[in-house]
Amino acid sequence: MNVNVYQHFRKEEHPFVDFVYGSLEQVDSQYSPYLTDFLDPRQQFILETIVRNREEFRFSLFGGYPDAERKRALIYPDYFEVKEEDFEVSLYQVNYPMKFTELSHGKILGTLIGTGITREHFGDIITDGKQWQIMMDEKIASYVELQMDKIGKVSVRLEKLTALDRLNPTNDWETEVNTFSSLRVDTVISTLFNISRQRAKTLIESGKVKINWTETTRPDSLLAIKDMISVRGFGRIQLVEFLGETKKEKLRIEVSIIRK
Repeated sequence: MNVNVYQHFRKEEHPFVDFVYGSLEQVDSQYSPYLTDFLDPRQQFILETIVRNREEFRFSLFGGYPDAERKRALIYPDYFEVKEEDFEVSLYQVNYPMKFTELSHGKILGTLIGTGITREHFGDIITDGKQWQIMMDEKIASYVELQMDKIGKVSVRLEKLTALDRLNPTNDWETEVNTFSSLRVDTVISTLFNISRQRAKTLIESGKVKINWTETTRPDSLLAIKDMISVRGFGRIQLVEFLGETKKEKLRIEVSIIRK
């Protein structure tokens, strides 16, 4: 591997870069596909950046439905023909007494992690406003189905479904193009949620901001394309695409955003 590749990614992303190159070596040596766990959007972007420059390899992403946020990647030799079942994604519905209680993404995810299985084995958790469904690695699905009989004090039952039974999830994301003087996280939060830079800094320093699901307390942290930013009490942001610079040298970025 060319060590210069590291300069394109953050230091904390270097282990994932090593993982991608290790996966390529495995595909090359065994001449067979390699399936990853579920990847977040930034990890998908890193994998795509590396693999698309290697002519002898191909890759595909799938998370159980077309607009999935978390997806598994299949890296394979150029002769291989990909099928949906190669991604080993199982779909489960959470059956619970909808008339008497409500569930939330956080409660469901917390219960899933409480089974002892790490986040990487679970994909998106989707809802239509009442029903909830979970995408997960089929290898651990039967274990989770047996373990998960309550969410908090609510009795639940997981039911395996086919792709034909998948919900059309609610989508609160809005797409827009904004200009930024820099990609510092405090600048981006200030611009998109229309608050002062000082308030954005306070939110970050008080632990209310996560970048790619990891808490940050540094207002000067620099963001990159496909980063996901969550701001407690305000919403979520994803940097989708760099569109160039304005005449005043500001950065034009397409973003997806949920404002609470």
